Amino acid sequence: MRKGLMVISFLMASIFSFSQDTTTKELYVSGNIGATTNGISIIPTFSLKQPAFNLSYSLSRGGRFSIDPDLRLTFDGKKGGGILWFRYKLKTEGKFKVNIGIHPAYNFSIRAITEEGKSFKITEAKRFIATEFVPSYKVNDHLNFGIYYLNGHGLQEDGPKNIHYVNFSTGISKIPLFSGYSFNFSPQVYYLKSDKEDGYYFTSNLVLAKAKSPFVLMSMINKEIRSNVTGSVNFDWNVSVLYNFRNKFRSFK
Repeated sequence: MRKGLMVISFLMASIFSFSQDTTTKELYVSGNIGATTNGISIIPTFSLKQPAFNLSYSLSRGGRFSIDPDLRLTFDGKKGGGILWFRYKLKTEGKFKVNIGIHPAYNFSIRAITEEGKSFKITEAKRFIATEFVPSYKVNDHLNFGIYYLNGHGLQEDGPKNIHYVNFSTGISKIPLFSGYSFNFSPQVYYLKSDKEDGYYFTSNLVLAKAKSPFVLMSMINKEIRSNVTGSVNFDWNVSVLYNFRNKFRSFK
């Protein structure tokens, strides 16, 4: 695992250095950190089934390329995962936009094993690599539509080898409520195929925010429509508190 982390760190430093406009010294860091009652994966079919924290942020120099780490772990650190996204904004002009990305990832889970007649549990790390394709269309400041396609590959013999995830979403945002509060609502339907298993689902995010406050309250639900995917449950949900941040750093010679 140590060698894998060294390779990822090298790739991050190399790609970030050579992909940016060297005439600018500004570095933008934005994202969120928070806690949730149930850590739900980037594919909502799967969750940790216990409280967790998450850290998701983006590093860029204001251009098309960014590096987006995403960490989701239970508080004891035994279950969860880490993703290191390398993303590129393929089309940025107009209402129709397209983003693409690729990532290596580790997934941590509890595995029961038996050796010499003794049973105990260990934290097992599984490796994945995936690509994403994300077209979206913005109607106005309050409404947008999008498609999210993720193609993942497991790098070990046990566990899923090929994953296809297609999500169709509607984003309803900045709906005013009272005293500066507003909410965002994002109903989605998606299809998941994991090797020979597959399923159809409904999922949605509801976000409550207040103007000029970095804190938001978010709830997520996930409901099976039809599924035979291992690990899937009929209904899942969580409530999260997130702190949003955005900073710009400038280096001086």
